Amino acid sequence: MRHFILFVVLAFSQEFFAQEHFPTQITGITTLYNNPLEGVFVINKTSEKGVQTDKEGRFSIAVKKGDIVVFSSLMTKEMQVQVDEKLNITNFLVIELSAQSNQLREVVVRSYNGTNARALGIIPQDTKSYTAAERKLKTATDLKGAGGGICLDPVLNLISGRTAMLKKELAVEKKEDFMEMLEKLFDRNHFVNKLSIPEDYVKGFEYYAVENPYFTKILNSKNKVATEFLLGELALKYKDIIACENE
Repeated sequence: MRHFILFVVLAFSQEFFAQEHFPTQITGITTLYNNPLEGVFVINKTSEKGVQTDKEGRFSIAVKKGDIVVFSSLMTKEMQVQVDEKLNITNFLVIELSAQSNQLREVVVRSYNGTNARALGIIPQDTKSYTAAERKLKTATDLKGAGGGICLDPVLNLISGRTAMLKKELAVEKKEDFMEMLEKLFDRNHFVNKLSIPEDYVKGFEYYAVENPYFTKILNSKNKVATEFLLGELALKYKDIIACENE
C-alpha cells in the first residue's frame, strides 16, 4: 500500500512538473469582423518560434506558462496574449483582431503671401512625385509628345534596349531602398549573433532577403515583429544554400 501511494504521488508530481516546465500546444483561429483571417503571424516571443494562420485562420503553436504570444498582420493591429492561468489552453481559442487604421498625421495650416506652381494651376494638385529612376523610365516610355502628338522615342528606346535597361535601373533602386530599410531595423550583430549568418555572408543574405517579394511587402509595412520572424525563416533557407555551396 505504501509503495502504491508513493507511485501515485510520483506520477502526480511528474505530471505537474511536465505541465509547469514543458511546452504544450495552443490551437485556435484568428478572425477579423468574425471572419477567419489567413496569413496572420503567430509568434512566441519567448521561444522566438512562430507560425502563420492557414486559409481557415487556424494556428497551432508550442508554449509554456509565462510565454507571450504575438498576433500580427498587415491588416490588423498587433495583439499580445500571455500564457497564464487566465488563458485556458485546453480550449480552442478564438482570437478576434482589430483592423489596422491608417492614422493621418496632424495637418498644420499656415498662411503664405507667395504662390507656387500648384496654387496657380500650372502643376496639377495630384501630380505624382517620381524618383530619378522612375522619371527616366516614364520619359523613355511615354508615347505622348509635348504637342499632343505621338512621340517615336519610346519605340526607339524599346528597340534599342534602353527601356529594359531603365527598368533594371528602377528595380535596383527599389532594392537599394529596401536594403537601407533592413539595415535601419537590424544591425550587423543581429544577423551574425542572432540569425547565425557568417559575417562574410551578411551582405549576401541582405540581398537574398530583398529579392523575396513577400518579405519586401512585410518590410515595407514597417511591422518589425513580422519582419523579424520572416527574416529568421529566410535565414534558415540561406544557411542551407551556404552549406550546399561549401560541400
